[in-house]
Amino acid sequence: MGLLTMIVGLPLAPLKGLIKLAEVLRDEADRQLYDPAVAKRELEEIEKARDAGEISEEEAEEAMERVLLRITGQATDLPDDTEGR
Repeated sequence: MGLLTMIVGLPLAPLKGLIKLAEVLRDEADRQLYDPAVAKRELEEIEKARDAGEISEEEAEEAMERVLLRITGQATDLPDDTEGR
């Protein structure tokens, strides 16, 4: 039975590999999206940019809020970051 299952399942191997790859990519994206260390690093970069005068106080507050809402899972209602560009 194992040989027959392998022969019948062989054409599906590329599809199974693609599905596994998609799952790995999704898991990595979720890890990076919700990792507190990544959020902390982003908040530090925002603060450095604000201190250097690269962004305004208002832009820094908005960026920090986006990071905090994303890390808490509440970022679904935020406007797209590419608006106005």
